[in-house]
Amino acid sequence: MKHIYNILIVAISLLFTSCGEEEKKQETVKRPVKYQEVGYLGGEKIRTFSGTAQTDKIIKMSFRNSGIITELNLKLGQKVKKGQLLGKLDNVQSRLSYEQALTQVNSAESQVNTAKLSLDRVRALYEKGSTSLSDYEAAKNSYKTASESYKSSKRGLAIQQEQIRYGYLYAPENGTIATVDVEIDENISPGQLIATLNSGTDMEITLGIPESVINGVKNGMSVSVAFSSLVNEKFKATVTEVSPAVDANTSTYPVRVKLNNTSDKIKSGMAANVTFDFGDRKINNKTLVVPSNAIGEDSNGRFVFLIEGEGENAKVKKQQVTIGNLTPEGFEIKSGLTVGQKIATAGLQTLLNGQAVKLN
Repeated sequence: MKHIYNILIVAISLLFTSCGEEEKKQETVKRPVKYQEVGYLGGEKIRTFSGTAQTDKIIKMSFRNSGIITELNLKLGQKVKKGQLLGKLDNVQSRLSYEQALTQVNSAESQVNTAKLSLDRVRALYEKGSTSLSDYEAAKNSYKTASESYKSSKRGLAIQQEQIRYGYLYAPENGTIATVDVEIDENISPGQLIATLNSGTDMEITLGIPESVINGVKNGMSVSVAFSSLVNEKFKATVTEVSPAVDANTSTYPVRVKLNNTSDKIKSGMAANVTFDFGDRKINNKTLVVPSNAIGEDSNGRFVFLIEGEGENAKVKKQQVTIGNLTPEGFEIKSGLTVGQKIATAGLQTLLNGQAVKLN
């Protein structure tokens, strides 16, 4: 009997110990949450925007004539020198037009010579009194007309010579071939893109800035640039262009920044993240804004999870809010929050009102 009593005591002790450990575990496990302070629209001091790298001078090359490509000396990544022949056309139509223009020049020259001889003969007769003044004036007009026709035909011949030259494509600057858009034996038209030449020595980043912060971006402003393909490397850059008009396609303002010190590792077309520091900018807009992923919705309306307490005592509280328009920075807040309050920005579906959390 005593033996059974001892077993019961041990079992009860283990049960209480197990429950205690389970309660202890439940008390110590806290859900980690990401959070953000409620701020004013356009009031973030540090903002990062994505852009694309490119050389500061990009030339779209094309022929100024039509025809079939008979020679094409272009390869991707090829280094070219200014004046280097890159391609040429058959120029059949231009050569035919040139021959026709040359025939017109020869004919006009013959007419000039004939008119000159006629004028000299009529002048001699007029000086002797053997012909009338009207005949002399007619001979002068014929010579003048033939001379003008000859000059015009010579200008036409020069134009046709220029058209033949338009069938040759030369490198306009030193650079690197970035794209090749045609093949040999292809029939092309004037202005059709043949290849893209990266000829600049400096590297630029093109990006779009939203309306809420564009007034804080100025020419000469220093920024920081990072590339997703170049881990742990950052580059200093300077804002060189700020568009005064919004791009209708992206609803942002186009901006260019130039790297202060470029690198061979940076290639045209690389994705870049450009970081702006607006710390010195005065914010006049007093509209509160929170990230769109911080807003939840239930049967009572829209809500956020406020974070109350600090450190080990932090917990979340469901707070009903009234939202306004959606901006590039998130939803405007009409009521329910004040500036500086902390709110959870992730995992709203799994949070419970009054739940203890660990701030990340």
